[in-house]
Parts: sequence; C-alpha cells; structure tokens
Amino acid sequence: MKFLITGADGFVGRNLCQHLVECLDVDLATLTREDSLQVLDAKLDGVDCVIHLAGINRPDDPAEFEVGNHGLTQVLVDAIGRRMNSGSAPVRVVFASSTQAALSNPYGESKRAAENALIKAQVDGIIEVCIFRLPNVFGKWCKPNYNSAVATFCHHIARGLPITINDPSAALRLVYVDDVVETFVKTARGCLPEIGDDGFAIVSPVYQTTVGEVAETLHIFRNSRETLVTEEVGQGLVRALYSTYVSYLPTERFSYPVPMHGDQRGVFVEMLKTKSSGQFSYFTAHPGITRGGHYHHSKTEKFLVIKGKACFRFRHMVTGEEY
Repeated sequence: MKFLITGADGFVGRNLCQHLVECLDVDLATLTREDSLQVLDAKLDGVDCVIHLAGINRPDDPAEFEVGNHGLTQVLVDAIGRRMNSGSAPVRVVFASSTQAALSNPYGESKRAAENALIKAQVDGIIEVCIFRLPNVFGKWCKPNYNSAVATFCHHIARGLPITINDPSAALRLVYVDDVVETFVKTARGCLPEIGDDGFAIVSPVYQTTVGEVAETLHIFRNSRETLVTEEVGQGLVRALYSTYVSYLPTERFSYPVPMHGDQRGVFVEMLKTKSSGQFSYFTAHPGITRGGHYHHSKTEKFLVIKGKACFRFRHMVTGEEY
C-alpha cells in the first residue's frame, strides 16, 4: 500500500512515520510545511490512503486557523478530486481532528469546517473518510512549552526546572501517541475503528486524570533515582507517562550512580526497588567468605551467579536439616 502523511514533521507525524518505515509492505510519501502545495498532485499518485495530520494549532494570527486547517483540507480534497477525474479510485482519508471541534472557538471552528469539507467529499464519492476527534495526545518528540502540558512538565522535571500549575484539579483527557499511531495505521489498512457516541472515531484507551496527578507522577519518576523505588510502570497511563518522561532526559542524565556498600566480605548494591515485588540487588563475596546467615518467614529470594562459583546452603529452621 502507499500512504501519504501530511504534517509528517509534526509530533504525531514523526511517530507515525517512524512506525511506517518499519513496515515492508508500505510505500510512504510525506508532505511537510517545507513542501509547496504545488507538489500535492504528484504526491497523491498511486496513494491508497492519506493520513491527514497537517494543521495549525497555535498561530500568531487567529486568522491562520482557517487557512491552515479548513483551507489546507479543502486544497487536499480538491487535489484528490482532480485525481478522481483522471479515473483513479476513491482515496481513504484518515483525519486527525480535535475534541475542540465541538467548541465555539477559532481553532475548533476551523477543525469543524475541515471535517465538513471531508464529509462533503465523501458524499460526493471522492474519498472514504474516517475522522478522529482526538483529546490531548502525549508521547515522545512532542514539543515542550507549546501546547502540551505533559511535554512541558516532562522537559522541565527531567532537568530539575520548576513547573507552573494554576489548578492541580484541572481535568486532563489523554491519549498516548503509540495508541494513536497503531489505530491510524489499522484504519489506513481498512480496519474499522471504534466509533464514539458522537459518531466520530476514537482512539482507546482515553486516560482520565488531572494536571496535578500527572505532575506528581512525573516528580516520582525523577525522585526514583534517589529512592531507587520504581512505580508500577508495566501498563496503562503510568507506563505511557514513564516512557514519555525518559524520552525527555538530556543525554548527560542517561546514567546515574547507585549507592554501594562495602566491607571485608565484598560489596552490596541495591539497583531497583518496587513497592509490591521486592527489589533487585547484587553482591560480591571474596573467596572463603560466607554471606547470608538469616531467614525470612514470607520473603523469597532468587540468586543468579554471574561470575565465579558459590556454594548455597539451606537449613530447615525446625529440624536443622541442611541441604
């Protein structure tokens, strides 16, 4: 299949393109702000699906909303229409709209007008359209100090900089960029997405949280290098936030020290602690040294000999039997 990604140099676009270049069965074309719209007809040649991400969300002049959102979408529709006149089949279009399209503000109105242009083109038989009204999208490569609180918080907290929170209880509806990309790719390939109550396609899961909760979680991530205690980062919002947070670490902070405790027997180092599943550590023992000499009623320990040889002895605390 051949896909055309508009806005390929944006936040979602960079993530989407990185996923698609890994797909051997996809021929990828891109349109960025560096391209003249005069090349659009050529870029549409042979395209099966357009994933339309390009748009304006924070212009210097509010009038740019209309030009960059509705206007650009109409240019795309017209170009696809010219392709149809040459005998090509209708093109599937996946459109990244916004939940603000339901609101009466310049940005929302321009996105809603773009939606309407695509819906009309579908009625006219030019395209097959799937419109996603996305809430706040977060993840790696999102520009800080722009329009994403998560990106700004990650960037600042990873560098030890202060953040500003006006209302910690302010609600946030978030979708993770990897979930957005996965859903867009499936839709581009022809799989029907989940449809919300408003009739628009949705990306799942949508995380319901607050500004304060996100900031607190990110501070815990930062402090974990001192406490060595990790959150349960294996699933859900915490997993996605942690993956996002570490992507904002400056390179000089990729590595960090951990405490090392040593005596005549060797050294003991705790590397990682969890809240519910114990910890990871390592120790060394010089030749002839015995370590341990204690027992636990409930805790279990797993030992892996990385280097050298060791003799493990186990004693039953009631019978004295040894193994």
